[in-house]
Amino acid sequence: MYQEPEKSPWGKVQTCDLLCPGVFLVSTASHGGTMVSKEVAAFLSPAAKRCGFQRGGYLCFEEDTQEEVVLRELLDKKLWKIPKRIKDKAAFEENINRSIKRYNPEYWRARQSGLEAAQAARREAPARQAER
Repeated sequence: MYQEPEKSPWGKVQTCDLLCPGVFLVSTASHGGTMVSKEVAAFLSPAAKRCGFQRGGYLCFEEDTQEEVVLRELLDKKLWKIPKRIKDKAAFEENINRSIKRYNPEYWRARQSGLEAAQAARREAPARQAER
């Protein structure tokens, strides 16, 4: 359904790993990143989309500073799991969060704000039902 990219903003794709349908982790001779097909990019938050850039039908996230945003979104939406080969999953996830806080603080603030709003809505829901 989704075509693996042959070219990337970083050069000719040498390796391509599927993270989930439409989301590709690509490597080139010198660099790489994550490429999200435009159809799947619709599932990313507006804050996450602002961290990437458009190229050839994909929303692209550079491996050094933006890629973690995609990983965080996929984990939060349960579209991807940390691979079994990663033994310390908590440390891996904390590294993702630390990188986001450092390189994409606006995204981190938007994510935290959204999480807090969702928690508040869950707390208020039982109170609203009790009022009925």
